[in-house]
Amino acid sequence: MAQYIPFDPAVEVNGRTILAFVNAIPAYRGTMLSILAQHQLSDVDPNGWYPQIYWLNAFRAIGENFGDNTLFAIGKAIPENAAFPPEINDLKSALASIDVAYHMNHRNGEIGYYKLVSFDEKNKRAIMECRNPYPSEFDRGIITAMARKFKPPLAVVNVSLDPNKPTRKNGAMECTYVVKW
Repeated sequence: MAQYIPFDPAVEVNGRTILAFVNAIPAYRGTMLSILAQHQLSDVDPNGWYPQIYWLNAFRAIGENFGDNTLFAIGKAIPENAAFPPEINDLKSALASIDVAYHMNHRNGEIGYYKLVSFDEKNKRAIMECRNPYPSEFDRGIITAMARKFKPPLAVVNVSLDPNKPTRKNGAMECTYVVKW
């Protein structure tokens, strides 16, 4: 399975992003800190950098113990806690900025990407491709949070895995998401 397996052992993730994992579900803060500590991530400094494999191992533990809904909730918390470019002002720029933010919060080696493949404002539909080692539901959470934050007024956002494309859940290296509003 491509989820939880880094593309490059040299990749690091910043502490602010890891701490979003802790802050995603306040009621489980202690549990999240414990899981991080079990995976060599105790006393995380928001300005520090840590091996991605440690964080992916913690993600695996969360996924196995708490399931997809928790991974989705953690993904939704990332936009509130990770660094994003300041010039985001609409849905299209928000979705495109996910990759910029991903590169701001990861370094060293092959980290993968988030790509806005298409954006159809008239039909209120966008396609995102995510090639990275994170759980599929985590990525769906990030995309959902960004789309909800920058959606047009009164729009209702729905983000789903494209059922016609391979996914990391099935061993693929990327997932394709359909964003509707």
